[in-house]
Amino acid sequence: MTNFKAMTADIVSAYVSNHQVPSEDLAGLIAQTHFALTHALQEPTVSSSTVAQASRAEIRKSIRPDGLISFEDGKTYKTLKRHLLSRGLTADSYREKWGLPADYPMVCAEYSKRRSEHAQAIGLGKTVRAQGEAGQSR
Repeated sequence: MTNFKAMTADIVSAYVSNHQVPSEDLAGLIAQTHFALTHALQEPTVSSSTVAQASRAEIRKSIRPDGLISFEDGKTYKTLKRHLLSRGLTADSYREKWGLPADYPMVCAEYSKRRSEHAQAIGLGKTVRAQGEAGQSR
């Protein structure tokens, strides 16, 4: 348990030893310091009722083939990863904050399909058996 009275006394005495404070202002300085300490050092309590939760209908509406609607700012994104990182969130913390299911997508379907087609077109994901077999015959 934190002893706010002792901390207040230490801070005020250090301040008064280095600054001129009129005696009529001393009581106010002590009260302000004590108030600031008690409120600054207490951890904020967040009740579950203050955290916004998306309804099932809102979740369904937020998933569109051409983009995902962010619950943070209401804008549409093809991928939420960079948007969430700029707000200090991970995919898991975003899902938890808004009450989204664990399988909520972070990339829209059209963008994912386009990236997959591009990867296949440049040969990613193909096995390299032909080269391995050719290298052994030498």
